[in-house]
Amino acid sequence: MSNGNQLSWFSFAPLLFVLMWATGFIGAKYGLPHAGPLSFLSVRYVIVIVILLVVALLARAPWPGSPAAFMHAIFSGFLLHGVYLGGVFLAISLGMSAGISALIVGLQPLLTSVLSGPLLKERITSLHWLGVMFGLIGMSLVLWPRISGSGQGISSLSLAALVAAFVALFGMTLGTIYQKAFVVKYDLRTGGVLQNIGALVPTGIAVYLLEGFDITWTWEFIGALSWLVLVLSIGAISLLMLIIRHGDVSKVSTLFYLVPPVTVVMAFFLFGEQINLIQAVGIALAVFGVGMTRKSAKPSNTGAIK
Repeated sequence: MSNGNQLSWFSFAPLLFVLMWATGFIGAKYGLPHAGPLSFLSVRYVIVIVILLVVALLARAPWPGSPAAFMHAIFSGFLLHGVYLGGVFLAISLGMSAGISALIVGLQPLLTSVLSGPLLKERITSLHWLGVMFGLIGMSLVLWPRISGSGQGISSLSLAALVAAFVALFGMTLGTIYQKAFVVKYDLRTGGVLQNIGALVPTGIAVYLLEGFDITWTWEFIGALSWLVLVLSIGAISLLMLIIRHGDVSKVSTLFYLVPPVTVVMAFFLFGEQINLIQAVGIALAVFGVGMTRKSAKPSNTGAIK
């Protein structure tokens, strides 16, 4: 592939990632009524492992060249998938509304910008910080109807739900930083196998201790599971890994500000959910903020914790 075609492809990759990631709410909406949240995730990870392993073996894809590289891939999956998704699903199962959980996890771009400077030596410009704040305000406005409509305040939440949500926040933040620092160059097929193994271990333990295996195998659940496996766990995650590989994680993380606005627009077209004026302003601010971060300084290094 020529350099021009590569640049063209990567210029569209962030938008494609956001569109794919935002469809996760569709799978959750249709699948969770038929399964416990952690059971749902465990089956999802197992299927992804099987698919990617078969593809990797047939293609004779290269595996990491050392035990340390194996463990880096497994640990990044533990953080990015196991801790992040497990924490979000667990917080919701403990009574936290989807809006509040999305708002807490939505602090990830801000936290990533704070940590990526000292840990990865990324140069965080004033324009980037301004974009992060605009994006955070915009995302909050988009989520406001879900938060206020839930009748749920932080004080009414259980400590366990709050801990799970903040653990998810730190899992995603540290996972993206760890990915950039230690898992930059690896095959997406074999790396995906190892990352999902890293995610399956803590989730499987949590299923055994907290939930018990709870799934009703309906066609609706199978359809939702298939979508999440193919579009999210294989498609969107592979795109995210490529985007992290080619950019500063402080800028990559701001893409998550666009997920709630895109989700709201999808819900408008698919389910007839209305978009009010506050949300419309929030969508505009989120897009503007992410645009500012994308225009800030170029990556200062390839990223490795020193």
